[in-house]
Amino acid sequence: MADRLYLDWNATAPLRPKARAAMIAAMDVVGNPSSVHAEGRAAKALLEKSRAQIAAAFGAEGADIVFTSGATEAAALVCAGRGLVCAPVEHEAVLAWCDPVLPVDAAGRVTVADPGRSALQIANSETGVVQHLPEGLAVSDLTQGLGKLPLAFNWLGVQFGIASAHKFGGPRGVGAVFLRQGLDLPAQLRGGGQEMGRRAGTENLIAIAGMAAASEAAARDLADGLWEDVARIRNILESALFAGSNGIISVGKGAERLPNTLCVIAPGWRGETQVMAMDLAGFAVSAGSACSSGKVRTSKVLGAMGFGADEAGQMVRISIGPGVSEEDVLRFAEAWTKGYAKARARAA
Repeated sequence: MADRLYLDWNATAPLRPKARAAMIAAMDVVGNPSSVHAEGRAAKALLEKSRAQIAAAFGAEGADIVFTSGATEAAALVCAGRGLVCAPVEHEAVLAWCDPVLPVDAAGRVTVADPGRSALQIANSETGVVQHLPEGLAVSDLTQGLGKLPLAFNWLGVQFGIASAHKFGGPRGVGAVFLRQGLDLPAQLRGGGQEMGRRAGTENLIAIAGMAAASEAAARDLADGLWEDVARIRNILESALFAGSNGIISVGKGAERLPNTLCVIAPGWRGETQVMAMDLAGFAVSAGSACSSGKVRTSKVLGAMGFGADEAGQMVRISIGPGVSEEDVLRFAEAWTKGYAKARARAA
């Protein structure tokens, strides 16, 4: 539908035109990066050029970058078997490998006692709450911060960082681990010894080229102030929702948040019902992490922040990006407030 409005950027950002163009160009690179003939060397050159582009875009010059199939594989690579602790607000890909015992306050902020044994995300995908990473942190899931926050891996003070291309306008199915040079990272996928012996398997050169182009474009957007305007439009949306509805809660409003994210609890209106109603009205939003879609369950994130099961089940997440206008969000606010009014009338 031409008039649909996509408001689920935290699930996946639209593919950037420059990423698409880079991927199409990479399709004509015939060789395997591990081959020694001219075609292989050309593929290897593109692989290393892409690695350097990503390092420059995200302040990781001098660090090692290991390409993976996405953030889930990256999390397994750096977390499995290390005995790390984390908070219940982490993404499922990190929770799968870490003990979720770190305390979370009512604003979604996490306290870390032992950084060297802890994993802590830079920002939460559901609430947008931004964390302050302690020096010496073992692992940070950077997927929601890269391209949205002015950060550089080299000054974060973490040992390992996790990235996923499709969160900043690259293709789905490719990600990376950033690691301080000299750190050990034993391979879990063993075979041909690609990626400095840390991740076997022929590299997905087409997707990696798209990731590199997207990273450069994302860095330019930040430098040009596009995400400051996104924050302004997000705040307009937040004000419009509060002006049109009584009793709603903006989760994480008292903390630093991603510039594009709004997490709202609407008492009496189930999150999955909100998503379906807005979908029918022409708007794509979510009721939590995309990896939890299709599952009717209470948000672990909101539960960790002290919200009850009923409140957590009445949450909707709106996440926007550059190109979403003030007119767009006001149109959504009008549809959402009308939907909420109908839901409350039915419940009365």
